[in-house]
Amino acid sequence: MAKTQTTPDLSSINLIGEGTELEGTMRASTDVRVNGRVLGDLTVEGKVIVADKGVIDGTLKAKSADVAGKLKGDLVVDDRLLLKSTADIEGNIRTSRLVVEEGAKFEGNCSMGRLDAARKAMMGDGSDTKQKPVIGQS
Repeated sequence: MAKTQTTPDLSSINLIGEGTELEGTMRASTDVRVNGRVLGDLTVEGKVIVADKGVIDGTLKAKSADVAGKLKGDLVVDDRLLLKSTADIEGNIRTSRLVVEEGAKFEGNCSMGRLDAARKAMMGDGSDTKQKPVIGQS
């Protein structure tokens, strides 16, 4: 059975257009496309697309994300994160699924696993810093 492609309702996509700079914290319950620049944190209940000319300088939290532009900050993605070949990421990534195209740049740490662990790791609760004993070494 063929998988049908659904076209998103364009009226429910928030667009930060090329030449636009948004400063501050943004929250959205629908999808967001960044062609411009975001200086601050972006929290989205849907999908975020950062176009090749898009820039985010802050934390990005989303259900899913496709990044082709630049991001300086942490990424927390509940489901699938796609780093396109033109992506330039400087920060830590926490996601359930990660796809990286050849040519993508990434500097930071990446953790994959359950969402609740992802949120704790990004919130810095210190639970990941506890030392665990090493068995078999003196």
